[in-house]
Amino acid sequence: MRLYDAHNHLQDDRFGGRQAELLAACEQVGVTRMVVNGACEADWPQVLELARAHPEVLPSFGYHPWYLSERTACWRENLIGFLDQVPAAVGEIGLDRWKPDVSYEGQEEVFIGQLRLAAERNLPVSIHCLQAWGRMLEILKAEPRPACGFLLHSYGGPVEMVKSFVALGAYFSLPGYYAHERKERQRETFQQIPLERLLLETDAPDQLLPDERNAHPLRDASTGLALNHPANLAAVYQFAAELRGLPPEELVAQIEANFLRLFGGR
Repeated sequence: MRLYDAHNHLQDDRFGGRQAELLAACEQVGVTRMVVNGACEADWPQVLELARAHPEVLPSFGYHPWYLSERTACWRENLIGFLDQVPAAVGEIGLDRWKPDVSYEGQEEVFIGQLRLAAERNLPVSIHCLQAWGRMLEILKAEPRPACGFLLHSYGGPVEMVKSFVALGAYFSLPGYYAHERKERQRETFQQIPLERLLLETDAPDQLLPDERNAHPLRDASTGLALNHPANLAAVYQFAAELRGLPPEELVAQIEANFLRLFGGR
């Protein structure tokens, strides 16, 4: 089984330096490639280091809307510098009107700047969006987009917008978190995603699966709080196969084709 994680944050400090151990467990369950997303200038070096040490890591560099207040005056030049060092994607970038302590001011400017950079270089881009789906669609229609496509990670927008996003080149990644009973609306949406546009993700260390599906329990050594292990990707595949009514082997082949179409041989 060749499994592909379209979105995680393996560099996260909550893993407490256990990345090599986590990757060994991922290898055991068949994880072939994972997109590790940087969120700000502070963690881009960690993402780069992981990519250089572990060939299964596809690095992605971007400014997440939650951390824009930390950006330096030369953030764009710094981003270009990281993109120049290794084959990479752009992300995690996006818009967020949900998180109460995050200002929306400046989000569109930074998002559009990074989207244009991805389009110029034809790099796949991973997009975060919460409570800004209408505006996101407007921007994606108006701005250049990478020809290879873009990923709406943990898509939580309306099912009615799926066709419009597909027409612009979107892929949609399903997290194991949507297996929770309360996420019925999101499951119904992902039943309507075209199979050729479906990807899967862990978003590790976040977006835990329900306890009964969590095959790799993990805790933050500092706080004792539960973390999502990236090797839970195999459980996400099982959830997706059940959701779409597909034999696991058929789903595995489809996700591999989709991942390679978007992220290519980077």
